Amino acid sequence: MLRVLMFLVPLALSVYAFIDCISTKDADVRHMPKALWAILVLLFPLAGSISWIIAGKKRQPAAGPGRFQAGGGRWVAPDDNPDFLNSLDENKRDRRDRDEDPKGD
Repeated sequence: MLRVLMFLVPLALSVYAFIDCISTKDADVRHMPKALWAILVLLFPLAGSISWIIAGKKRQPAAGPGRFQAGGGRWVAPDDNPDFLNSLDENKRDRRDRDEDPKGD
């Protein structure tokens, strides 16, 4: 069983890295052209895959309520997040406007 895992884990890692590499936009690839990264992953499955995962792709910061802020890098709870609070106000205004509109003109 261990021999099978020693073969399957690097294979799965290299397949994941190769698919991730070829499906990544050119603007999000770092350090080398995308074609060179794909060749590196194919020729050196373990080292190339690990290199791609660590250094090859620009990572996007997580967005949304309760996530890290892009600028400050500190945790913001949803009730302190101004974007989240503004979206609640907009939803409330939309519902109020929809309820005030006459239906039957």
